[in-house]
Amino acid sequence: MAQMPGILRPQLQALPQVKDRMTFLYLEHCTLGRQDGAITVTDEKGVVHVPAAAISVLLLGPGTRVTHRAMELMGDTGVGAVWVGEHGVRYYAHGRPLTTRAGLLQRQAELVSNTRKHLAVVRKMYQLRFPDEDVSHLTMQQLRGREGSRVRSAYRSAARTYHVAWNGRMYDPDDFAAGDPVNQALSAGHACLYGLAHAVIVALGCAPGLGFVHVGHERSFVYDIADLYKAEVTIPIAFAIAAQAPDDLPAATRRRVRDAMVEHHILERMVHDIRWLLLPEDAPETEPEEAVYLWDASVGLVANGISYFEAEEGDVPSSSSP
Repeated sequence: MAQMPGILRPQLQALPQVKDRMTFLYLEHCTLGRQDGAITVTDEKGVVHVPAAAISVLLLGPGTRVTHRAMELMGDTGVGAVWVGEHGVRYYAHGRPLTTRAGLLQRQAELVSNTRKHLAVVRKMYQLRFPDEDVSHLTMQQLRGREGSRVRSAYRSAARTYHVAWNGRMYDPDDFAAGDPVNQALSAGHACLYGLAHAVIVALGCAPGLGFVHVGHERSFVYDIADLYKAEVTIPIAFAIAAQAPDDLPAATRRRVRDAMVEHHILERMVHDIRWLLLPEDAPETEPEEAVYLWDASVGLVANGISYFEAEEGDVPSSSSP
């Protein structure tokens, strides 16, 4: 068989970690291809080369076509692909980026499934929102009330700062243009935050659907993580953009959110915060090398790849692993 053209698939150790990558890139009305280690973006204006391993997630809008070779490169280098609607404000599907370890996923499932541990994670999430307060004794109802008050205060403060009329969060997921400018900007900004959170979550090997504050949706954990940064990033940006009234409000919002994510190190903080929420305090900074084990109810994990067949009377041992 002829050798596949292009660069060899990189070793995991050679790839930049998700915390060291750029945030996201929104694309529409273009064709994605591949040239060696770069994703090529082609439209009527020409071709742009994007280093694949430097991007965390691509938000693919209407009119986007992706070649098989481009998806192959994205899979090899751990680039998340999220298919979104017009203006980048509707989520349709995502492609799973590179992940080989299940430690965080197992820990997440353990915490979600135990009521006491579940509540402990929720309190840690609210501790990130209220770093100067002790929330360890608050109930879920009290935590939700505190958070609701904080978000309403953030909306009112931004409205006063940028002199924008605010009548509440009102939007139609099926009709982006029906909202007023500030609600349109909020939807566009939140979509960027959701895309980045989704990419980070799956890049770390976690499950987007296993949430703690939000539950029951395929992206519950995405909403949990994105909510940690809305008051800091997307809410003030949405009001600032609405006050400026640009011709292309969604595009202006995406650019401002992208720049703010870099300025405030949101991607790196998401990685740190997810690990802090899910792992015990004494967890090592680096994860173990990739390994596959077998589960045993008595001793926990046992080695994989060897035969555990024990001959009984009348049995003939097998010479190969089952």
